[in-house]
Amino acid sequence: MHQAALEKCGIAARYGRLHIRPEELSAALQLLVQNDFIGTNLTIPHKQTAMDLMDEVDGQARKMGAVNTVTIEDGKLIGFNTDGPGFVRAIRAEFGVDVRDLRVLLLGAGGGAGRAIAVQCALEGCERLVLVNRTFEKARALALELQPHFAGPRLIGPVARLEAVPWADDALRAQLQHTDLVINATSIGLNTASPSPISAALLLPHLLVYDTIYTADKTPLQQAADDAGARHANGLSMLLHQGALSFQIWFKRDAPIDEMREALLRFARKG
Repeated sequence: MHQAALEKCGIAARYGRLHIRPEELSAALQLLVQNDFIGTNLTIPHKQTAMDLMDEVDGQARKMGAVNTVTIEDGKLIGFNTDGPGFVRAIRAEFGVDVRDLRVLLLGAGGGAGRAIAVQCALEGCERLVLVNRTFEKARALALELQPHFAGPRLIGPVARLEAVPWADDALRAQLQHTDLVINATSIGLNTASPSPISAALLLPHLLVYDTIYTADKTPLQQAADDAGARHANGLSMLLHQGALSFQIWFKRDAPIDEMREALLRFARKG
């Protein structure tokens, strides 16, 4: 999608993929500076480590504790995180609603994309946020960190605006009664033969279901949402919008979103 954007805008550059081991990251970033790169994206396992290797870090990336986009200006590495804002744009594009108006249940709140999404939901001031993680202590720690964002006078009924709950069917069943948007930020579903992280029996028709796994096919969670009569989408849109935001950071101009979407969908269908 980035190469399509570069070509559409007439920018004489190439977007390439580099395989970097964790122990090579610091040296690799310095080589990008020395060789006049414009910037880079970072993915697992480099997002958290890169924080300490930047010359400057954007305030939002600092709150999320991770960097996924780096721009190089005057020999300096400047880190950003487009995962959270890309998620917000994806939800608006897929469902026609804003995150700030929704009660959100997030699966996979232990770190990575899940943390970025949780922080973004808090920054947006969503109606309610429920954090679910296999390791409950991680979800509870994140809830404590985000508590100041939910400490205002707003009341939404008999349930708390911010909660961490165990990953158990009984707990999920009770929470889904007070939820509008379910998000899967885990890797469960990368293999389409694996079970859904939430069974169709627990899902309700009124729910919006967003799976951050990106594929041209339905994920197991999307299939479960189908079976429950719920609207759903997968992470291709989040990938698109976080990529478009990266492009804007690098080139200080709007990204050609239609061309990027077309290239992304074409690649996903091949995969």
